[in-house]
Amino acid sequence: MTSKLPASRLPIAPLLLISPFFFWGTAMVAMKGVIPNTTPLFMAGVRLAPAGLLVLAAGILMGRPQPKGWAAWLWIALFALVDGALFQGFLAEGLTRTGAGLGSVMIDSQPIAVALMARWLFGEQIGLWGWLGLAIGIGGISLLGLPDEWILSVLQTRSLPEELQLGGNLLTNLFQNGQWLMLLAALSMAVGTVLMRPVSRHADPITATGWHMILGGLPLFLLSSQFEVGQWANLDWSNWVALSYSTVFGSAVSYGMFFYFASSGSLTSLSSLTFLTPVFALLFGNVFLAEMLSPIQWAGVGLTLVSIYLINQRDRLAQLLQKQPSLTIDAPCLPQTDSALADLTQVGVRVTEHE
Repeated sequence: MTSKLPASRLPIAPLLLISPFFFWGTAMVAMKGVIPNTTPLFMAGVRLAPAGLLVLAAGILMGRPQPKGWAAWLWIALFALVDGALFQGFLAEGLTRTGAGLGSVMIDSQPIAVALMARWLFGEQIGLWGWLGLAIGIGGISLLGLPDEWILSVLQTRSLPEELQLGGNLLTNLFQNGQWLMLLAALSMAVGTVLMRPVSRHADPITATGWHMILGGLPLFLLSSQFEVGQWANLDWSNWVALSYSTVFGSAVSYGMFFYFASSGSLTSLSSLTFLTPVFALLFGNVFLAEMLSPIQWAGVGLTLVSIYLINQRDRLAQLLQKQPSLTIDAPCLPQTDSALADLTQVGVRVTEHE
């Protein structure tokens, strides 16, 4: 049995596809004001477990089947460990030790790992335009998050500042600022994205997403109770509002939609949209936190948008180049792609419901 996105909603399909990354970016801004008043593992647990209950409740209302059999629960448990506990735990701990911009660069390096794993495991083709888009995207998010003085130093002297030369000082700097935790979070998210394929073969993707968030949040709460104190003593009503936004929209809605799309489309194309997260984080940080974008960061925004276009339109661009001499009005060049965006805008999202 399959379900499709109604044709009447197709015009808003691109907005639906982008929405998880909008919510993730704005949730990062919301959490900035909460971090000084709480503890990282507690905050990570709050983002996961309650959101999982909401996703699971939505799945029940939609008539989604519950997981059946040991295989389904084992895949969900692995999914919960990697994409739930490890990703959110590394992310929350990293946010306490690094700047949001540089942390976003580390997190959003995960599409490279997703592309490589999807190619190796599922045979997904990246192609010239896809690789070019990924390269441009890495350049874009680097301009967004890396300190301007690093970039200017490389351009002017062909080297990093003296205190950041390769070696012990650089490794110490990365460790103290938490960048390595963000890289671990990025790798966890990449593996979790790829794991959604086998998970969806044994369980409904919406239900599995809800259970993985609940199960992934439990060890975070357990670790918080053992190693953290004063988790909610300093939280005021505005902090709880920010946490609620991060839980409902930054986790429940965004996770549900992201893995719904990941189960049915191209993992490389979908994960490439993660480049939008630092764009939204920086833009809304400017609006709500008075964080200013430098000219270098605005250049990063432009490169990021170009990269997203190249990756999601890579099949169309390749066909246009191949067929350009013979293009006619009667034979339009339509993209034959398995990407999530093409599935949404042309034939709708198809998700197999396991009985």
